[in-house]
Amino acid sequence: MSQEVKPAKVLSPNTPWTERSVPGVYVLTEQETFKSSFTEPTVECPECHALTTRTAMSFNAYVCPQCDEHLRMKARERLNWFFDQVDAELGQNYVAKDPLKFVDSKPYVERMLDAQKKTGESEALVVLQGHIKNIAMTACAFEFDFMGGSMGTVVGDRFVQAAESAIQKKQPLICFAASGGARMQEGMLSLMQMARTSAAIEKLKEAGLPYIVVLTHPVYGGVTASLAMLGDIHIAEPKAMIGFAGKRVIEQTVREKLEEPFQRAEYLLDHGVVDQIVHRHSLRDTVYRIVGKLMNVN
Repeated sequence: MSQEVKPAKVLSPNTPWTERSVPGVYVLTEQETFKSSFTEPTVECPECHALTTRTAMSFNAYVCPQCDEHLRMKARERLNWFFDQVDAELGQNYVAKDPLKFVDSKPYVERMLDAQKKTGESEALVVLQGHIKNIAMTACAFEFDFMGGSMGTVVGDRFVQAAESAIQKKQPLICFAASGGARMQEGMLSLMQMARTSAAIEKLKEAGLPYIVVLTHPVYGGVTASLAMLGDIHIAEPKAMIGFAGKRVIEQTVREKLEEPFQRAEYLLDHGVVDQIVHRHSLRDTVYRIVGKLMNVN
């Protein structure tokens, strides 16, 4: 891009040398300044607004390299990052129906198709089995971009299948929770999944197998009231929002202003709700050590 050469500014002979421009150097105005550009899609950090390429962010487990903010990870990407080796996937044979013929601003069937197209997933829970070093594990992760990670009948089916498979193979079950709660489009059927998943977790405990919950941002509603708070160990990522009702609903109920860090992982750690807050880069090793001790694996 060529620049129009402007006449040099006439300076007084008495102008100090420190204020004289360097010959041959033209200072661009703010409008003329070249803006740096990326050659691939970027991710903007919601905290510091720094731009990082998607590839670099993926290699850094979606932790901002500038301010260490933990960004949301896709469920499948998180599980592939978590395991050293993936052996199998469970639950893809379950397909959601529309028992209530539910319609809000659009029919439930259309909402499901939109979510599937947006995320590339068939439902809000992904279940994989694999290894971390020498320990085989079953792990499930909620896809928050799929209708807010809401728990419907298929999510319940997949979680129960994950627990039953873990029992059969004598593996620990790891759950990465991120959800807005039960799925209203399925009504009472979605609420029944709270009891189903709780019963499956009880079977795990009777079998003497660890159930570890990793609470990511955010976890609310029926998921918090069931499978997300029934773990043997509860690990939270930094600054994750965790609760049953949202902050605004509670403020309207108690008519008081609730200041930060209410419902943040750090606040819940201080009040005994979670056991640990673990940086994402240390999460795999932390889970491996806990499982190794609970299952007496060297």
